[in-house]
Amino acid sequence: MSSIVPCCELIIPPSAFLTLEGLKRERERRQQWDVVSLVVLARVHLLLHQGNEVDGNGKTNDTVVEEAAPEGPIMVELFSSQGCATSPAAELLLSRLGRGDFQLDAPVIVLAYHVDYWDYMGWKDPYGSSQWTVRQKAYVETLNLDTMFTPQVVVQGRAQCVPNDEDVLLSTIATAPRFPAPSFQANIQRPTSETLQVTITGALRFKVEDNGVHVMVALYENGLVNDCSAGENKGKVLSNDFVVRKLEKLCNVEDTSAKKTISGTVTFSLWDNFNHNKCAVAVFAENSSHQIFGSQKFRLPDDI
Repeated sequence: MSSIVPCCELIIPPSAFLTLEGLKRERERRQQWDVVSLVVLARVHLLLHQGNEVDGNGKTNDTVVEEAAPEGPIMVELFSSQGCATSPAAELLLSRLGRGDFQLDAPVIVLAYHVDYWDYMGWKDPYGSSQWTVRQKAYVETLNLDTMFTPQVVVQGRAQCVPNDEDVLLSTIATAPRFPAPSFQANIQRPTSETLQVTITGALRFKVEDNGVHVMVALYENGLVNDCSAGENKGKVLSNDFVVRKLEKLCNVEDTSAKKTISGTVTFSLWDNFNHNKCAVAVFAENSSHQIFGSQKFRLPDDI
């Protein structure tokens, strides 16, 4: 309070100090400013602690405010297939998105999962996997959808859209929740010609409750080109970016503060004609419903 009183002294007329009545008025003026000071300090204290209000479940809402971390990227997952006639247009749109062709308020990480349920149409997608089909099926159940379809985009694991409409896609991204970027460091090595080893160390930068999250590591590839000789895209040259080739769990995290350091290592088996210049790694935290709570990506080192 002493830091506030001198300011009010500057506005007191000098004549007020010359009489007993003036001294009395000065004492009253100081008392009034003391009350104002207490009110101001109380309001500041309230504002500083609003970030940790308790919700209706008795939990604090400090999931993302425990540490003043910058907001991180938004995860955009594409479910696609080379056997689907409408997927190539969506692949092109997502490639532009991942390259940064659109003016967005937040960075994005694009991951393209090629499902395998269109393989019966005559063209077997070389990047298709039942593992990605299972992931999409989990989203269908979580988001209360009636069926699986391609192309489909899921944003931050919480909202979905058909990515053949640019405006709808960008709107879905713009309204997605954001979370602090993890502070991970990646050590990427190639112990053999057939394997890639990724060691991740750092903090998630959000508080993890008892139900926990899984920290996942995806190895994806850009610049894939295939001549499609059968199926609905017969005769077309198909171009694909951000295609997930491998996905592994780094670790499970439960009841952990935002600043706690976690670490782990995953080892990927590599495919024929692996080209590190076309590949990158994405690390993200998700719950059991695949809702994303933070993500980060790393380029592979040039000397790998």
